[in-house]
Amino acid sequence: MSTINGLGSVDSSLYMQNSTVQGSTQKAADTKEAKEAAAKEQGVVYEASSGADKKTDAIYSDRTQIIAKMKADAAQATENLRSIVEKLMLGQSKASTIALDDDENMWKFLASGQFEVDPETKAQAQADIAEDGYWGVEKTSDRILDFAKALAGNDAGKAQELLDAFKEGYKQAEKTWGGKLPDISKRTYEAVEKKFNEWMKPVEETDPSKTE
Repeated sequence: MSTINGLGSVDSSLYMQNSTVQGSTQKAADTKEAKEAAAKEQGVVYEASSGADKKTDAIYSDRTQIIAKMKADAAQATENLRSIVEKLMLGQSKASTIALDDDENMWKFLASGQFEVDPETKAQAQADIAEDGYWGVEKTSDRILDFAKALAGNDAGKAQELLDAFKEGYKQAEKTWGGKLPDISKRTYEAVEKKFNEWMKPVEETDPSKTE
């Protein structure tokens, strides 16, 4: 019985030692986990203020500036075309009025400050509005389309926006003229629309949404 008691005493001593060791090990493990957790938390805080995020912000800022510049350039391009169209339509209208002795539109021409038309000027105007003349339908509509393509970098995807700009320019020319433009300008309008539609055709064939 004493032997059993002795074994019991040894077992009890070993148990106490083992408990102490386990307690120390657990404490060390807890301390290690706490340190790792703290390190991870510090790591998260560090990453939040890392150079990578600053670089991302810089890239985002650059893209924002690029997009803003593209929008500004597009707005300037459409404004340029509107202005060009207005001047071309008014020039064509004046030439037509002089060439055809257009009484209906003559008062609008006189309002522009040109009170006399000599024979030479009239002859030149007649040549200018001829089919192959500078102010003729074909050459005037060609110039408008060429201006539009130049402003768009020949990108047909921008054609619709520039066609709208052309229409606005035409309306502005009518306001400046004081009413409807002469017949030659109306025919030029139709020719420009046709040429724009032909320019847009490849885009519409590859992207049906452009016609919607």
